[in-house]
Amino acid sequence: MELQRYFKSVLRWWWLLLLSTTIAAGANYYASMQQPRIYQATATLLVGQVIQEINPTSQDFLTVGQLAQSYAQIGRRQPVLQATIDSLGLEINWQSLKGHVNIQQIAGTQLLEISVLDNSPERAKIIADEIAHQLILQSPTSPENQERRERRQFVQNQLDDLEQRIQTTQTRMEELKAELVTALSARQIQELQTEITSLEELINNWQANYAELLSFLDGRDSPNYLTVIEPAQVPTSSISPNVRLNILLAAAVGFGLALATAFLLEYIDDTVKSVDELSESLGLMILGGISKIKAKDHKDKLIAPKDPFSPTTEAFRRVRSNIQYMAVDRPIKSILITSPEPNVGKSTVVANLAVVMAQANLRTIVIDADLRRPAIHKFFNMSNLEGLTDLLCLPAIEINGELRETGIDNLRIITSGPLPPNPSELLGSQKMAHLLQHLEEIADVIIFDSPPTLAVTDAAALATQVDGVILVTRAGRTRRSSAQQAVKSLLQIRAKILGGVLNGIFNKSHDYYYYHHYTPNNGK
Repeated sequence: MELQRYFKSVLRWWWLLLLSTTIAAGANYYASMQQPRIYQATATLLVGQVIQEINPTSQDFLTVGQLAQSYAQIGRRQPVLQATIDSLGLEINWQSLKGHVNIQQIAGTQLLEISVLDNSPERAKIIADEIAHQLILQSPTSPENQERRERRQFVQNQLDDLEQRIQTTQTRMEELKAELVTALSARQIQELQTEITSLEELINNWQANYAELLSFLDGRDSPNYLTVIEPAQVPTSSISPNVRLNILLAAAVGFGLALATAFLLEYIDDTVKSVDELSESLGLMILGGISKIKAKDHKDKLIAPKDPFSPTTEAFRRVRSNIQYMAVDRPIKSILITSPEPNVGKSTVVANLAVVMAQANLRTIVIDADLRRPAIHKFFNMSNLEGLTDLLCLPAIEINGELRETGIDNLRIITSGPLPPNPSELLGSQKMAHLLQHLEEIADVIIFDSPPTLAVTDAAALATQVDGVILVTRAGRTRRSSAQQAVKSLLQIRAKILGGVLNGIFNKSHDYYYYHHYTPNNGK
């Protein structure tokens, strides 16, 4: 039931939810379209050549990983960024460029990603490639590194010297081998073989040194070697603003705020809005729900005789039927209809309920017992010069003189008459009790229209004399606390409360369809 109540609250405020969501999404769309487009270009570097080794060790990977993290930090420092600015001729300082650059190691790999954000996709690509280039220049294995160039020159000279020595020594070995073939004495042969062996060892050492120097010159065996494996590409789409995501988030925020506002208003608003709420709040049987009657004067609010097949008239018949069901064990001839406070349509309910009672061939008498703000005579276009007060003030009760025909079969009324100074005392008098006894002899049902229960004590004076009391509330106007207080005050005087009627239900609400959808025009 609680979830159903929340759902009804959402349905009541659907326009607020829709309006807030639409405004939030529309405003965010406009703002997103005004923002400059941001593009991202990414270049990828490979640190070291461990991946190309046949049997790499865990230490190799650890070293390369630490180097990659170090280069990720170096790439966002002043030397690299300033060199990039100088090389490309950018008109910004390196601190500003730093805010547009992100360098990170791809977890578990030797790869470094250099990402650059910029308003221009082409410029983002150029900057990313240049930062990669500058990082390579900063590495000790860069061919363009000054210190490395000096070392490379020295190593190159050593390589040239070793090549010449190896070639000279190899020539000498060939000569010694030729002499060995023509040698005649054992001593000469021994000397030649010893010299050849010595030269072979010397050549092997020189060749080993040559290979190491050549490896340094190439630089690829160093773990501190950087290469570009994926140059940056010109991005074809922007990464910011993400218009679709922004609109969805804004719409969600707008919807959430509207929903919270709706629940807050529902919490603050203590008024009864549905028959379910009325039933839960009062713990009473709900006799029916009446839709809002749009009319300017009282005569137009008398729907039952003018449109007997309308949903509103059918709702009054439902109230009549529920009252009759309750009268199976104990006859209900006199009914007092009251409300917690004024302006809930109590008199409208009295007049229309009396008409449908009369249409059911029940001899019906309506008594306007609201001796403060009488209204029944207005529904039937009658004068109010004489009425109930005359019956209660005169020495003898002359009922027939005050019973007035309405033009509707089986329906007569007694208007309030002149307004007395002491209405509560009149309604609670013995004469009122005798009048009610006389009326019960000539009528099947007697309906009293009384003032609001909480406003004055008039209703309490009558409530104990009738067979049952009906409490009328108005959707969106009657507060739960007022209705509960009205029920409490009636129970304190031991009045027999038949149930409640919710008046003024909005035509498109769930309660309207529940009570009014079944008419002779749309089904049997």
